[in-house]
Amino acid sequence: MKNFYLLLVVLIAFFSCEKDAKINSEITKIDVDFSIERFETAFSNANPNDLTKLKTAFPFLFPKRVPDSVWVETMIDTLQQELRNEVTAAYKDFKTIQKDLELLFQHLKYYDQFFNEPRVITLTNNVRYREKVVVTDSIVLVALDNYLGKDHRFYSNIPQYISKNFSSEYIVVDLAEKYAKNYIYPSSKKTFLDEMIYYGKLLYFKDIIIPFKTDAQKIGYTPQELSWAQDNESHVWSYFVERELLFSTDSKLPSQFISVAPFSKFYLEIDNSSPGRIGQFIGWQIVRKYMKDNKVSLLDMMQKSTDEIFNNTKYKPKQ
Repeated sequence: MKNFYLLLVVLIAFFSCEKDAKINSEITKIDVDFSIERFETAFSNANPNDLTKLKTAFPFLFPKRVPDSVWVETMIDTLQQELRNEVTAAYKDFKTIQKDLELLFQHLKYYDQFFNEPRVITLTNNVRYREKVVVTDSIVLVALDNYLGKDHRFYSNIPQYISKNFSSEYIVVDLAEKYAKNYIYPSSKKTFLDEMIYYGKLLYFKDIIIPFKTDAQKIGYTPQELSWAQDNESHVWSYFVERELLFSTDSKLPSQFISVAPFSKFYLEIDNSSPGRIGQFIGWQIVRKYMKDNKVSLLDMMQKSTDEIFNNTKYKPKQ
């Protein structure tokens, strides 16, 4: 009997790998047509007489309420010139990012038949890192001054637990998350479990849409932080369950376990060794288990309620 179950497990794994290989083959055959437009370069090379041409090419980047005099001042401002120069120096070669975006769009087209490639435009935004990327139906904006490397001097006043992900490999990760939010069920997130499942959906979306990125990159952890989360998954889950936190509406819980932070706040000795956002990690594992236990498409899952996912998931971390 033991040998039979072992054989069954091997066969399931074999057919699963075969299915994944078939999907990957189909995805790589999908044609995508896009180019990366370097607005920051065009702006750097422009003079005041070129403003009309720039405004015609990129009208959405020039709000009508902003007079031309502001743009002229920006052209000659030394700090702005330094910002653009640093971006130019860091991003002479776009081949890796171009490939990442190609894979992202291929996966999106595979899972969403209505998806069309957007215009991809790079620019600077004065390191407004909460707006690193913008995604609409037809346009993607990437502020490259937020991706100059975690130790860049521009980030000296930004906490390291935030700036650690300010490098080029996170451009496609951030874009995938923005796209995920466009597909997700608009939950009111009343309970702690609602919060966990919401972010679990975002992270699972990345599993499928950017499988070429590591789990650490998807969640924005260092390899050491990811190892801690994996090693302590059962202990964290027990902590949440034993303290009856799952269905709690305590407004403090998101800041303790969901929000970007240097560590999670159990108020125990383990705090300083834990990564922030551990609630997101647990939500991710719940959604992964749900998708393993149920025959549901990616986009259908994004529309499922918290109750639907949690009640149909046999989630129990290994001790």
